[in-house]
Order: sequence, then C-alpha cells, then structure tokens
Amino acid sequence: MIRTRVGYAGGSTDNPTYHRIGDHSETIQIDYDPSLVSYRYLLDVFWNGHDCAVQSMSRQYMSIIFYHNEQQRELATETAGLQPPVVTEINPFTRFYAAEDYHQKYYLQRYPLIWGDLNTIYLDMADIIDSTAAARINGYIGGNGTLKSLQAQLSSLGLSPAAAADLLELGRAVLPG
Repeated sequence: MIRTRVGYAGGSTDNPTYHRIGDHSETIQIDYDPSLVSYRYLLDVFWNGHDCAVQSMSRQYMSIIFYHNEQQRELATETAGLQPPVVTEINPFTRFYAAEDYHQKYYLQRYPLIWGDLNTIYLDMADIIDSTAAARINGYIGGNGTLKSLQAQLSSLGLSPAAAADLLELGRAVLPG
C-alpha cells in the first residue's frame, strides 16, 4: 500500500461528515502500486474480510465496492460471483470525501509514543494521513501483516528507537509470525 484514507463516498450530499453523512457510506480509499499489489488481491482481501451476505442496517455501514474503470467493474463482479449470496453493491466511483482527522489512522492514534513520533516527523495532519509509513504502522497495529514483515520494515518507518520498540512489542502481541 502507498497510502490509505478513511472517508465517505457514494452519495449526493456535499461535504459529508460523520454526524451529517447524508446518503454516503463510510469507506476507505486505497492508493497502491499495481506492479506490487493487484486489484484482484485487494478484492480477495475485501471479500475475505467480512460477511458479504449480511445486509447492513444502514447505508452508512453498507458493503460496497467503488470501481474506477470497466476492468475493475468486471473483476469486482466476477469475484462477487465466487462468494455466497452477496448484498455488496458494486458502483462507479464518483467522489471521495476524507473523514475528519480524528477518524484517520484510528489504531495509530491510540498509541501516544508512536503517534507523537509521527507528529514530530510530519508537521501537518494531512502529511500523516498521506504517509506510507503511517499507513503501514496503522495496519500493523491493527493486526495486518506479519511480525516478520514488520521486523523487515521497522528501520525504514522513521521512528525513534523507543517508538520502534513500542511498535515491535505491539506487533509481537497482535501479528502472526
């Protein structure tokens, strides 16, 4: 992953917020390098990451895929057909609105030592949100990846020795080998 952002998409309300979401759904925007990660892989992660047969109680939390071109639409539709009965919508992307700062890098913000390090590296919250390192750290804290991959990347994340040790300790608690 290059970067991730959480936000709102799929509706007609201008400038939605968490408390004024209108007809949008909460979503994640993923920037990735297709030479390293395929769209098919991202779809596999999506389909395996939730129960796509369960109807959401509201549009805000519905299961939805936004595609950017015909090839993505076809692949999303094809992979949906491999699932149990699917209630996930597959819709064209129109616009993404970033969620409020306190929603961004949710896991990361709960660890003051690591969060503080990033706030000294990046002078603006927008820079943290756009940071590949922050996206990776947030993912590791959230239990994504492996301990081996964290150990391999740890020195490249720009953290102080204390914050790196804190992240490694967290990784040992939440990540598989």
